[in-house]
Amino acid sequence: MTDNELLLAISSMIDPLREDFNSMKEDLNSMKKDLNSVKNDLNSVKEDMQETKERVKKVELTLENKVLPRLNTIEACYISTFNRYKEHVETYDSMKQDIYIIKKVVAEHSEKLQKLA
Repeated sequence: MTDNELLLAISSMIDPLREDFNSMKEDLNSMKKDLNSVKNDLNSVKEDMQETKERVKKVELTLENKVLPRLNTIEACYISTFNRYKEHVETYDSMKQDIYIIKKVVAEHSEKLQKLA
């Protein structure tokens, strides 16, 4: 076998490898483009996440500085009102009974006064 024949045989064996290598290069370039697209999407997500963090921080500050103090004031008001009612609820039934008796006595006295008049 001559040198030319040997070179042709080697070349014929290398050509498919070159085609495979070129195909791999194209695939790699495609993967690089996809990776760049993923990086861009990730950067967009990071920006959105930063905005979300800032908004959550504002909401937390609003809750801490405005809503919770007001809510505590409302709670204190309701609790004090509840405690006043709780203390006097026992007298409610007796007051109701006393008012019923007073109405009855006033009605009886009115009848007696009308008979005298």
